[in-house]
Amino acid sequence: MSTAADPAATETGSRPPAAPSTEKTTPGAVAPAAVRNGAAVLLAVAVAAAAVNLRPVVTSLGALLDPVRDGLGMSATTAGLLAAVPPLCFALLGVCAPGLARRMGPIAVVTAAMAAIAAGVLARSFTGSAVVFLLLTALALAGVALANVLIPVVIKRYFPDRVAPMIGLYSMSLSVGTSLAAATTVPLTNAMGGDWRLGLGVWGLLALVALLVWLGVLFARREKSGPATATAAAGPAAAHVKLPILRSRTAWALAAFFGLQSTSAYSAMGWLPKIYHDAGVSESASGVLLALVMAVSVPVSFLLPNLAARRGDQRLYVVVLGLAGIAGFLGLMFAAGTVPWLWAVLVGLSMCAFPLALTMLGLRARTPGGVTQLSAFAQSLGYLISIPGPILMGALYQSTGRWYLPLGLLALLLVPQMLVGLRAARARHIEDEAVR
Repeated sequence: MSTAADPAATETGSRPPAAPSTEKTTPGAVAPAAVRNGAAVLLAVAVAAAAVNLRPVVTSLGALLDPVRDGLGMSATTAGLLAAVPPLCFALLGVCAPGLARRMGPIAVVTAAMAAIAAGVLARSFTGSAVVFLLLTALALAGVALANVLIPVVIKRYFPDRVAPMIGLYSMSLSVGTSLAAATTVPLTNAMGGDWRLGLGVWGLLALVALLVWLGVLFARREKSGPATATAAAGPAAAHVKLPILRSRTAWALAAFFGLQSTSAYSAMGWLPKIYHDAGVSESASGVLLALVMAVSVPVSFLLPNLAARRGDQRLYVVVLGLAGIAGFLGLMFAAGTVPWLWAVLVGLSMCAFPLALTMLGLRARTPGGVTQLSAFAQSLGYLISIPGPILMGALYQSTGRWYLPLGLLALLLVPQMLVGLRAARARHIEDEAVR
């Protein structure tokens, strides 16, 4: 893999490359290599802990939206804003991530992001105002947006020769967090007396655990801002060089691929239980089928980045996942109540385009600085592209009373997703394209 030979690959910790030559071991002292290995393990645990917390902010609220609306006297318009806030925050805050990472260091920014998630999720559980609830949800989602962009950067910088397995760990943990919140929020709420405030607030405690782990990483690495740290971490040529990324066709293709796969994912997560229920499947079984969609992506999200990184390009996986999605959405369109588990598995496979997109973010740039800019550009533009999807699905369903047009639209959108994905999956680096 090309990343192993890059200048950025010389870093295995927070110390400059020359530091080991000046260190002396004494009897009973811990060897520097052991310290670095321990720090790497701690950082890997932190990546997984952060990823588990990036989706319950949204999925736990979706599971309790009706009691939340009743408890806060929330209007339908405000509830509609809650549906649009996540991708909007991801798009707007993602743009700020590169600048914050340059000034503070990516580990410090991700630590702050965990604090924002914990504070927002916990505080919104105590407010009695719908407007304040919306603002606190936006605070938590701002943390999610920053972590979305910068965790791939952390992986590229601190695990340059382990990008694929670390992306796999990150993607799998994301899937675990999504399915865990979808499957357990309502049962947990019922077990705690049916109070939606407790049902939402418990996820803030999980975010606090992740925050403590990241504080440990921040203390262990003592990452400082400034050119010296950036240069030591990424090499002089990569630290603060702003690429003319708009010239890169691969960057545009990745942004479009990211946006189209997000459209399918958010639409499926938001509407799949309703689709199954309208087809005659019970409400409880519909929830289980949504959990199955999420569960399918757990092992695949771990394996796929490793498999994809072994190839010179990832076009085969783009096509396979796209065809799985087309088959799944067409199955839901014409026979949702027949072998419903099969359509859930196929849709779940198609949603693994997300870890594939993350993998390509790490492979399409040579340096951590390049990954930072590519991740911010592709994710911010991609989430903007995804905003109309779930809204349009709801409008088509409301106007026709059936799911043929919405599901047909999702199946149709997978065609351009495959086309732009084929371009994004070619073995190219944005640094080469951007300077032409």
